[in-house]
Amino acid sequence: MNFYQCRQLRRQEIEVCVPASKSILNRALLLAAFTEGDTLLTGCGNFGQDTSDLLSCLSALGISAEKSGENLLVHGNLQFRRQAALNVGSAGTAARFLTAILAFLGGEYRIDASEQMKKRPMDFLATLESAGVQIEYADAEGHFPFRLKSTGISAGALSADTDVSTQYASGLLLAAALGNRPFTLTLHGSRTQGSYIQTTLDVLHAFGGNYARTGRQITVYPISAAPKEYTVAPDISSACYFYALSLLCGTKVLVRGAHPDCGQADLKLLDVLRQRGVSMTDTECGIVADGSSARAFRGFDVDMQDFSDQTLTLAALAPFADSPSILRNIGHIRRQECDRVEAVLRNLGALGVPCECRNDDILIEPAPVRPATIETFGDHRVAMAFALVGLKTGGIKIENPDCCKKTFANYFEILEKLTKE
Repeated sequence: MNFYQCRQLRRQEIEVCVPASKSILNRALLLAAFTEGDTLLTGCGNFGQDTSDLLSCLSALGISAEKSGENLLVHGNLQFRRQAALNVGSAGTAARFLTAILAFLGGEYRIDASEQMKKRPMDFLATLESAGVQIEYADAEGHFPFRLKSTGISAGALSADTDVSTQYASGLLLAAALGNRPFTLTLHGSRTQGSYIQTTLDVLHAFGGNYARTGRQITVYPISAAPKEYTVAPDISSACYFYALSLLCGTKVLVRGAHPDCGQADLKLLDVLRQRGVSMTDTECGIVADGSSARAFRGFDVDMQDFSDQTLTLAALAPFADSPSILRNIGHIRRQECDRVEAVLRNLGALGVPCECRNDDILIEPAPVRPATIETFGDHRVAMAFALVGLKTGGIKIENPDCCKKTFANYFEILEKLTKE
């Protein structure tokens, strides 16, 4: 088994570059791919395995893209192959978004996935079936792999449950924008105002797709013409691991290109840090988080529903607070790359930190951290978040650090530099 041995942070000032936002990039990539003409996506350097898997799927469909430095030139092709074998790997965005798009546009496809993705239910496949899409499952119903056969979706309206994943809603919205008539999606569940749904609508708008929203209903109008160029913002989810160090280690952190107007949900973590004494300044180069004046910090009592990717980050900080923490409304993260609630409980337990789950909340007591090996469950966010503990204390091993290649291939290379004078 491959391990990364964490050493303590040695730098009081940190400046890093993070990959492009996977959430924005993969949405933009799909819209560019399924509209006619070329679109230059800029700011796309060092993207992760999820985007590589999506590009492989597009290539199998006869849609090409050329990478040059920080740019990705996408050759949109409305005459893509209507029969193909695809493998989405472990990419949730490819799994949900591309499946919905192919169902709307029609064709016959054999879609496979990684062993990890095969374990994750695809609940919205039942929605596609109810709209006339034929799906033949090779193994368990509602799971990869399957054969999808569609003549297009004629329904002018469908609904999506946001409790399990807002990606289902986003996939349907993206697919509808690539159709030829208006389409109305009705949202159900507790996350109908989810920020990732708004991210989808923002990208749609940038690509010439208009929409109208009234409460839980969103009507999407077909894209008229894709832009010739679109800039993808840096990934704030990845930036947050470094911003967290500003509070945890009293450092000053600049993430280049990160700005408050990037429209990403995980910016909410910066508000949590600000409330604990970290100053935030938006500079020309990016947001600077300065925790040099922050001392002991109180525990967290935060509703994580709309930026749940940072549950693991706050769980890694919570042992060092001076009061207990409660991370609320995180039940849905049990069904992500791994059961992330279980990953938090198991790893905090290994570190000697008292914690428990009550319904959809995690309670964490502050405690001295003991040396331990972090079990990542093949989940990039588990690896990246709990590495923060090692940067604070040393003595922490991260199992299977290569799982970070999913979104941030050189994450541990950057950490290694931060531990040297």
